[in-house]
Amino acid sequence: MAVLASRLGTVAALGVSAALLASTASASPAPDRPLVPVPVPQVEGPLPGGVPGDRDADRIEDTYPFFATTEDLDAHGYVEEEFVVSGTGHQYSDGAVVSEHPYRTRVLVRRPADPGGSNGAALVEWQNVTAGNDLDALWGPSAEHIMRSGYTWVGVSAQYVGVSHLTGWSPARYGGLDVTDNGTVSDDQLSYDVFSQAAQALRSPETGIAGGIEFDEVLAIGASQSAGRMTVYYEEILPHIEPVYDGYGFIVGAAPAGERPEPVFQVMSETDVTLFPVQDDGDDVRVWEVAGTAHSGWDGRAARREAEIRDFGGQGEYDCAEPPFSRAPLYQVLNASYDHLRTWAADGTPPPTAEPIERTPGGGVARDGDGFALGGIRPSQVEAPRALNTGTNLPASPGNEFCVLFGTHVPFSEEQLAEQYRGHGDYVSQVVRAERKNVSAGYVTAADSAQNRQEAARLRGSE
Repeated sequence: MAVLASRLGTVAALGVSAALLASTASASPAPDRPLVPVPVPQVEGPLPGGVPGDRDADRIEDTYPFFATTEDLDAHGYVEEEFVVSGTGHQYSDGAVVSEHPYRTRVLVRRPADPGGSNGAALVEWQNVTAGNDLDALWGPSAEHIMRSGYTWVGVSAQYVGVSHLTGWSPARYGGLDVTDNGTVSDDQLSYDVFSQAAQALRSPETGIAGGIEFDEVLAIGASQSAGRMTVYYEEILPHIEPVYDGYGFIVGAAPAGERPEPVFQVMSETDVTLFPVQDDGDDVRVWEVAGTAHSGWDGRAARREAEIRDFGGQGEYDCAEPPFSRAPLYQVLNASYDHLRTWAADGTPPPTAEPIERTPGGGVARDGDGFALGGIRPSQVEAPRALNTGTNLPASPGNEFCVLFGTHVPFSEEQLAEQYRGHGDYVSQVVRAERKNVSAGYVTAADSAQNRQEAARLRGSE
C-alpha cells in the first residue's frame, strides 16, 4: 500500500498543523447547544464523458474524470460515476457557526452496477492532496477487495488544493468548482461540512448518487494528510453536528482518542510508528502496526502507474540510499481492517487486537540481526522473506527527501536464499504457515492469503 507513491508533497503535510487545529471548533461541546443537522446537498450528474476523452476539450462530453480508474470495472460488475455536489458550508468558532459559504465540488463514485451486488457498506475516502492534486490513496491496490466484497467506494474532493488542480486540469469539466467562496474562506474551513454532506448525499436516495443502493454502514476513511484532517473533524467538529458516518478508518496517519460512539480504527505502516504519537487500544479504538511496510510502498505505486502516465505523463523516479518501495503488502491488512470496521460499526464487535511494533529505548524501530522490525502484524513477506522489506529509507541526493516514506526492498541473493531455506518447498511451507497464522488472527483475508500462497508457489526457490 502507498499513500503517495510518486507525486508527493512535503513530509510536514503528513499531519495537521497546530494553526489548523486552533482554527477549528472547541473539542468540548456546549451541553445546552443542539447538534447542527447535516443538510442534503444538491447533486448534479452523473457527469458525461469518460476515458479516453480529452481533458483539454471544450465540451464536457469530450472530457473524462481526473484519475479515472484503470481497473476493469465491467469484469466486476462495477461502474464509475462522477457528480457535482454543492451546498452551504460553515465556518465554526467554539462550536458555533460564525459564517455560511457556498461550495461546489466533485464526488467520484465506484459502485456495483446492480444494487443487488452491494454489501450495504460505503467507504468514503477523503481525497489526499499532499501531492498537489486529488489522490485516491486507498482505492489503488485495494480495488480488487473492494469490488469482490461489494463495497461502494466514494472519493470526496474536500480541499482547495485538490479542487484548484481540477479546475486547471480540465476547465470544461471542473471550471465551476470552488470550496473557498471565491477566496474568502482559508485553511479549508469548509472541507469538514463538504465531507459531512457528501455522506448525507450518499444516504439520501433522492440524490441518485448511490444508484439505488441503500447503505447500512457509511464508513469514513483517509490516509496520511487526510487522516490528519479527519482527526480534526472527529475531535473538533463531530461534537457539534449530527453524525453521518458510522465508523472511521485512519490510515498511516494521525488518529483521535476515540471518545465517541463511532469506532476508530488506526492502521500504521512501519514508517509511521515513529512519526506519530503512540495510540493505545480502547473500547472504541483499535490500532494495528504492520512490520516491513512503508507509508508509500510498491503496491500503491504499481496500482497508479497507468493513471499517472495517462494524466501526468509519467511516474517520478527517486534517488534513495537503498532500493525504494517496500513490497510488504500493507494493503492486504487494510482490506481486512475495512471488513472489521464494517462489522464493528454494524454490531459492536471490535476487531482483533495486534501486537505493536517494538521500539528501542530511544523511540526507534527495534530490529533483528537481519534488519527486520520486531513485533507488529507480520506479513508472510516478512516472516518468510525473499527480500529485506522495511519502512525506512533516506535520500541519496538533494531533491529526494520523500525517500523517507518509501521504505526499502532489497532482494536476497541466491546465497542468502540458500541459507534461509532448504529448498523451494521449505520456502512455500514457511509462507503457508505465516499465512495461516494471519488469516486465523483476522489480519489478512482468505482471498489475499490465497494470492500470497499462489505467488510463493510460482517463485523459483533455491534448490
